[in-house]
Amino acid sequence: MDNTSVTSTTSVTGTSGAAAGEGLLAGKVAFVSGAGRGIGAAAARLFAQEGARVLLAARTEAQLAAVTEEVGAAGGTAEYVVCDLADSASVRAAVDRAVDVFGRLDVAFNNGATIQRPGPMDRMEEADFDQIYDVNLKGVWLAMVAEISAIRATAGTGAVVNNSSVGSLMGNPELPAYGAMKRAVNSLTESAAVTYGPEGIRVNAIAPGNTPTDMISAWEQDSPGLRERLTAHTPLRRAADPREIAQAAAWLLSDRASYVTGTVLRVDGGARA
Repeated sequence: MDNTSVTSTTSVTGTSGAAAGEGLLAGKVAFVSGAGRGIGAAAARLFAQEGARVLLAARTEAQLAAVTEEVGAAGGTAEYVVCDLADSASVRAAVDRAVDVFGRLDVAFNNGATIQRPGPMDRMEEADFDQIYDVNLKGVWLAMVAEISAIRATAGTGAVVNNSSVGSLMGNPELPAYGAMKRAVNSLTESAAVTYGPEGIRVNAIAPGNTPTDMISAWEQDSPGLRERLTAHTPLRRAADPREIAQAAAWLLSDRASYVTGTVLRVDGGARA
C-alpha cells in the first residue's frame, strides 16, 4: 500500500550567496529523509543555504511544512513529501517526487531513523525489533535503491550519504538492535560504494556522536543522566549541534569530496578516538 501523500510549498530562490551559485551544493537537487526535525531538518536548511534545491521527506507533515517554510523564508528552494520509510511504495514515490518537481536527483541524505527503548536484547519485543529493522535498515536500503536509480536516470553521477551512529562501531548493550541496524547500514554503504563507484556514484556514511535530538531525549527518559555521561566521554566535552552533523554530510555530498567513497566518517567530538 502506498502511504505517501504529497503536499508541498515551494519558494523562489532568493538573493543569498548560495542562490548565486557559490554554495557547496550549488546547482544540485537533494533528497533528505527524516527532514522534519533534528539532524534532518538542519541538513535541509543547510543544503538549501549551500545552493541545493531540496526535497524533504518524513512522516510528520506539520514538521515538514514548518522546515520548508523556513527554507523559503531564508531564500532557498524546497518542497516536501510525507513518507513512511517502512513502506517500499512510499519511499519510491518520495524519491520520484524529487525528480518530478526538480527534474533530476544529484544527491541524497538518508537520515530518517527510529530508536528502540534502551535495554538488553532479551527484553526487547519481537515487534519492536521488526520496527527498528524496517525503518533503520530496510528503509535505508529501499531509499538507496530508489535514489541510485533516479541519479543514474537523470544526473548520471552523484552521491549518497547514510546517517549511521557511533553506536554502530562497538558493542552497544543499551541499544543492541539500533546498533546492529546501524552497523548493517555501514556495510550497505561500503558495498554500494564498491558497486556504483564505476558509474561515478559515491556512497558514504557519517557516524554522529552525542547530538541533542528527540531520539536522545527519548533515550534519556529511560536512562537518567545520559547527556552528562555522553559529554564526559567526549574529548570536546560538549554535544554536537545538529548543524555540525549536517555540515559533514554536506561536504561528503559535495564535489569537494569527489575522491571519497565507501567511508564511515565519525562526527563524534572524539568519543571513539
